[in-house]
Amino acid sequence: MTRTVLESKSKTVTIGFDEPFCVIGERINPTGRKKLAAELEAGDFSTVEKDALAQVAAGAAVLDINAGVVYNSNPNPNETEPPLMRKVVELVQGLVDVPLCIDSSVPGALEAGLAAAEGRPLLNSVTGEEERLDLVLPLVKKYNVPVVAISNDDTGISEDPDVRFAVAKKIVERAADFGIPAHDIVVDPLVMPIGAMATAGQQVFALVRRLRDELGVNTTCGASNISFGLPNRHGVNNAFLPMAIGAGMTSAIMNPVALPVAQSKIAAKKAELEAAGVILPAEMEDETFVTLFGMGSTRSKPGSEMAAIRAANLLVNQDPHGGAWIAFNAALEAGGDGTARGGRRGGGRRRRG
Repeated sequence: MTRTVLESKSKTVTIGFDEPFCVIGERINPTGRKKLAAELEAGDFSTVEKDALAQVAAGAAVLDINAGVVYNSNPNPNETEPPLMRKVVELVQGLVDVPLCIDSSVPGALEAGLAAAEGRPLLNSVTGEEERLDLVLPLVKKYNVPVVAISNDDTGISEDPDVRFAVAKKIVERAADFGIPAHDIVVDPLVMPIGAMATAGQQVFALVRRLRDELGVNTTCGASNISFGLPNRHGVNNAFLPMAIGAGMTSAIMNPVALPVAQSKIAAKKAELEAAGVILPAEMEDETFVTLFGMGSTRSKPGSEMAAIRAANLLVNQDPHGGAWIAFNAALEAGGDGTARGGRRGGGRRRRG
């Protein structure tokens, strides 16, 4: 059976057909997060620390690290991103013991992350574009690491699943020319938004089966892409992930954490109730309040997608005797958040560059 082995300094994670689904935490990424981007440019890594710890506590087996900040002071990512990537990698692996996924479109940042990473990280990513193949595959060979292969090429992203399969096959074959085995290629077949393409789910399930049966490779995806633009995205994600697992998908890059309710939303809700004449007990805690009114939680906790994944592991016999499912729910009942208490290396103080 195909196994893609990732390592930190002290932990091994295997992505494989006969392994539990591997969750790769996506939160350490400034794309679309202006606050995080500003913090990173200022040398403030406090949010990175919180995101690293929260994702591992929620069940992420691997953490994706992306340092793609476009600095206001220097808009050239080829100069700014490599040193920032090194700093973030060093910080995160000092906090948690899970393997990392080094994620960048800048080759210099990829190499900086690889050089700083302990163990055997996953590299994210290579595409079927000729220039990208020539830049990334030598790094994969040099550092002997597995790589995410995204199924688009110089012609862009095709809506035809046969074309996306052909691109994946091309990458696997080109990697073989470098002596990189198929078990070190994790293919992202590209999940399209179901709101824009009604057959997106069916396409990816069929593609995953072909990639597994014909190429013998592990697979991943940006899980939230499927629900982009739709209401109740968690509901769509919760259906999609078990179906993808049933089709043979072995990992996903996703957010494992249900984010806490913002204080501003709590204050607004209390003001709304006060205006309606509702009198709340003065001693009521915020956690009790948000629970009572169905707003979520004031604490970071595993997202509903994590429950769906653990249930799917049980149903496809990747959780013998249901031990992980029972432990997950026991933690939810005992601690209220289902979080693991291990995985931290120490430190945790706010750091500034």
